[in-house]
Amino acid sequence: MINTIAIANYRSLLNLVIPLANLNVVTGANASGKSNLYKALRLLAETAQGGVVNALAKEGGLESTLWAGPEHLSSRMKNGDVPVQGGPKQSRTRLRLGFSTDEFSYAISLGLPTPSRSAFSLDPEIKRECIWAGNVFRPASLLVDREASLIRVRTERHWEIVSQHASSYDSLFGLIADPVRTPEVVGLRDNIRSWRFYDHFRTDFEAPARQPQLGTRTPVLHHDGRDLAAALQTIREIGDAQGLDDAIGDAFPGAGLAISVSENGRFSLEFRQYGLLRPLSGCELSDGTLRYLLWVAALLTPRPPPLMVLNEPETSLHPDLLPALARLIIKASEQTQVWVVSHATRLISALESSAECNALGLEKALGQTKVVDQGLLDEPAWIWPDKAR
Repeated sequence: MINTIAIANYRSLLNLVIPLANLNVVTGANASGKSNLYKALRLLAETAQGGVVNALAKEGGLESTLWAGPEHLSSRMKNGDVPVQGGPKQSRTRLRLGFSTDEFSYAISLGLPTPSRSAFSLDPEIKRECIWAGNVFRPASLLVDREASLIRVRTERHWEIVSQHASSYDSLFGLIADPVRTPEVVGLRDNIRSWRFYDHFRTDFEAPARQPQLGTRTPVLHHDGRDLAAALQTIREIGDAQGLDDAIGDAFPGAGLAISVSENGRFSLEFRQYGLLRPLSGCELSDGTLRYLLWVAALLTPRPPPLMVLNEPETSLHPDLLPALARLIIKASEQTQVWVVSHATRLISALESSAECNALGLEKALGQTKVVDQGLLDEPAWIWPDKAR
């Protein structure tokens, strides 16, 4: 389980360090930084996929994602005694992302390249990348250390240089992942690659989830929900079939769900409701009903990931469905770490009824995102490796 997430110099997240539990709920007013926190998590996931540079490019490049305020906010600025203003920079600006677990922790630092004649001179470079043992960084706990193009790994009491010419745009996860020499790199890479993000289920009339689809065993629902029928049938056959029926009955009393399979192998939804003489097909379902079925398929997955992030799962759902969705999320958090970003007070209230819920309210002051009521003693211990010297 991830214990701590740390982000620095990413949009409104000047220096955010937050604790995590099995079930985490992120709330806050509009423009408080919830979306920025979600995007930062996506960037962290891209490091293991080899796409962090491309992901930053899609956001407008590194410069457009960096903190736009002054390097330091003085107490007089915060109190309103003097206007917010900048001054000469004391250090180079770096975008920093990291997380910690009880076993291994990881941090990456990205910056602008040195001036060159290359057409790719705006591509960010990986300046520092580290993996260490335990929660808090200490030089003695460092296992893998990458500074610019030099990568070294610890072998017992000595350091071994494994690369002196690493490309500035490739993470060490794609450069030195070896199950024998660097098992911690492989372990962390596979863990991060298993994270799941659900933020854009299609429910429009032409959505693939509404149409009959060729189906194969689908233990993991696609991020846009295109293989919904196959995913639900997979839960029925090798997952929690009773949990599936309970989730449908909890939201729609007296209703039932079946998957029909045609002779040519196409899977279709059949949703039965009390009082109707025939089942409804996927094309006849309301957006809210279809979206709830998508969340059922995602949360009851027979292959739980180490982390599942749900961005505004209340979208298109009737408020009466939110308590049932909350119970489904709480159940899923027993097997996987869940992160929910939400505006819906009814969903938030239902999730916070769980004793395991870690509620994180965000607010913005002088353009900077903060955790509500998080004092210095409440913030988890965190040290950036490239600032530890």
